[in-house]
Amino acid sequence: MSITRRSILSSSTMVFALQGAAPAASIKDTVNVGFIGSGIRGKQLIDEFKAVPGMRGVAVADLYDGCLVRAQEQFENKLVTSKDYRTVLDNKDVDAVVIATPDHWHERITLDALSAGKHVYVEKPMTWSISEGPRIIEAVKRSGKVLQVGSQAKTSTLTAKAKELIAGGAIGKVNMIRMGNHRNNAEGAWEYPIPPDASEKTIDWPKYLGRVSKRPFDAKQFFRWRCWWEFGSGVAGDLFVHQLTQMHEYMGVRAPKSAVSQGGIFRWNDGRTVPDIMNSLLEYPEGFLVDVYVTQANSFQPRGILVMGDKGTLQLENSRITLTQDSKPTEAQFYGSANFPKKLRDEYLAQFANETRPERVAPQEIAVERGPSHNSFFIDSIVNSKPSRENAEEGHHAAAAAHLCNIAFRKGTRVTYDPVASRVRS
Repeated sequence: MSITRRSILSSSTMVFALQGAAPAASIKDTVNVGFIGSGIRGKQLIDEFKAVPGMRGVAVADLYDGCLVRAQEQFENKLVTSKDYRTVLDNKDVDAVVIATPDHWHERITLDALSAGKHVYVEKPMTWSISEGPRIIEAVKRSGKVLQVGSQAKTSTLTAKAKELIAGGAIGKVNMIRMGNHRNNAEGAWEYPIPPDASEKTIDWPKYLGRVSKRPFDAKQFFRWRCWWEFGSGVAGDLFVHQLTQMHEYMGVRAPKSAVSQGGIFRWNDGRTVPDIMNSLLEYPEGFLVDVYVTQANSFQPRGILVMGDKGTLQLENSRITLTQDSKPTEAQFYGSANFPKKLRDEYLAQFANETRPERVAPQEIAVERGPSHNSFFIDSIVNSKPSRENAEEGHHAAAAAHLCNIAFRKGTRVTYDPVASRVRS
């Protein structure tokens, strides 16, 4: 569908079914999948992948007995479970793995999985630190396997439509993007309930710590790991990265060149070390700013993402895009000429006597039909030898942008980023 800016603006409402989007995976064979990490997000991923034709779950690994029991319930007791993820990697029946562990384990398990000859789906952020990204990228190249990162919005039809509109000049030159996330309850602040049987008998605490310094068992740090820098990457790595990945896709850009951040713990003084409110401003070399923030202390949710250009604005939310064209300004400057003597001002304004006042342009809503799931693209890539729809390079740059926000926050200064060398300077 070829859509010009003029043709879009000529109608008030248009429903868009994305043409050229990948259909549901054309399955030629069954992909046997092992799941490493079956906590809250891992449980969701199991349910999501079960809905993908051609996927068969065969193994699950998790460090908490309760998660293994629940995984068996999900698969009706028809899979192998273990507390050691290497059991999944050593399983010859496993073609691919889905990694949904805390962030500090992503790199190690991803590298081990690729070395074991498995395809990899790894939850966002792909990495816990910027330095891990290049190592994963090189490992993927050596392996020849598919790696897909789990930032679902990247492959959505909404994102594809926004990309088409922006590239086609519908809002002119983009100069500012604003993205936010509001939540104001314990669940939204990651204060998840602790299972009553949580103990060192049901959880492999030493294995969970991995490279993190030894410390006494703490069920909160296990089940609420997002609240600690040692295990997670704060609101930026957990929440910014969704929108950053999507933004990189519809803007067709790779990485920011600098970032500044402010934030702190303003409400949830529960022992966490990461901020519950953080606001970052990133500058991109293509010539635009991105204002991104999360608050875990307010529930008011502004409508969607705002992509602002010099000719209009796109508002992205759920399954629709709202396009608002900027009104053409009048040439006559009534305020700007207020300091003229009356005679000169009258003569100046007389030049514009025949100019009509611009009318406010009504917003146009573009409804976007839902497309295939992000998960289905992973299976499709494996079965039909297609490129990953969110590859290691893309995962690295999106995660790096989030990590850059964290570095700026923790250093308390503006930091710059060289994506070629993956180097940060302050």
